[in-house]
Amino acid sequence: MTIDYTHDGVASTIKASPREALKKYSRKEVALHETPKDCWLVIDGKVYDVTKWVPKHPGGSLIHVRAGQDSTYLFNSYHPLYVWKLLDQYCVGEIDASDEDLSMTNVEYLDTVKEPFYLALKERVEAYFHRNKVNPRVHSHLFIKSAVILALYLFFYYLMFFQVQNPIISSIYAIAFGYISAHIAMNIMHDGNHGAYSTWPWFSYLMGISSDLIGASSYIWRQQHIIAHHAYTNVNKFDPDIRANDVDIRRVHLEQPRHSFHAYQHIYLWPLYGLMTLKAIWFDDFQALITGKIGQGIIAKMTPLEILVFWGSKLSYVVYIVILPFLYSNYEISTMVKLYILSQLVCGWTLAILFEISHVVESATFLTVDLNKGVPTVPYGWAAMQVV
Repeated sequence: MTIDYTHDGVASTIKASPREALKKYSRKEVALHETPKDCWLVIDGKVYDVTKWVPKHPGGSLIHVRAGQDSTYLFNSYHPLYVWKLLDQYCVGEIDASDEDLSMTNVEYLDTVKEPFYLALKERVEAYFHRNKVNPRVHSHLFIKSAVILALYLFFYYLMFFQVQNPIISSIYAIAFGYISAHIAMNIMHDGNHGAYSTWPWFSYLMGISSDLIGASSYIWRQQHIIAHHAYTNVNKFDPDIRANDVDIRRVHLEQPRHSFHAYQHIYLWPLYGLMTLKAIWFDDFQALITGKIGQGIIAKMTPLEILVFWGSKLSYVVYIVILPFLYSNYEISTMVKLYILSQLVCGWTLAILFEISHVVESATFLTVDLNKGVPTVPYGWAAMQVV
């Protein structure tokens, strides 16, 4: 395979090593190498041992978020074109073409890597940043915005529980607290977990765990959002953001089971969307951890740091949301519970409205996989699929 591209105004061609000379591995063999200290990745059918690169990876922990699994779309969506040149030195083999273990096979797109649309798009975007001398991962406005949002979060938390002993006024502060909580998720956590907050990996990681500050696990979010949602956006049974059980209150894909009550989902879903963050904080995170799955996707093994962040942040959240108000607020427990629930309903509604108008709208394409080729296939390249 070759990829022709332009970087810093210089035309280049990426040439892959001959595949026939490579050692063959099954997907199960690759899956054994699933930790930062033993990190193998599958990219476009080739197997790479990137263990030595993990500590130096500019994107930090994102390199092992799919350790032992197919990382083609994750790699391609995050990296500039010239990075393909660096891969060959880490190549240890390729996936055995006779490996028919479909339980470990992901969706295949029309153009796996050499997608003309995406290559042209990347060239133009990279040329724009180079021509205008703009760092695509750092902007001072983001730091200022983050500082303001975090300060307001602490400010409204204090006012909601401790400052004013008037339930009506405190309710206004609870609404503001919930709204600011959503902005931590949208403006800080999201960019941090995508490795797009700073050129310092540790700082991006720190900003990413601001999600844990507001109660929801950044580890679980990365597994759901980065690994599954972005790789398989609006693909039924593969995108966890639109997953549905056989009997589910929401139906957003033609292939999902239809029930009579779905005729009213445009009415009853709006109040239920407010429960989204409460469900994530107190139920979904623990369910994913216990079952090891989000929808049909298997979540990666936690590192010691991720275990510490998960349980430490959950404990810290209980301390400042439950214990401190119980000890120091003059409100009765029932009032504090109502204020907290109100804040989380506002947070849930704010995020749900954003999510729905981004993906679950009539003008968006909801893809159906074709199983006739033996593996799940969609009739678009990955980037084209994101657009439709």
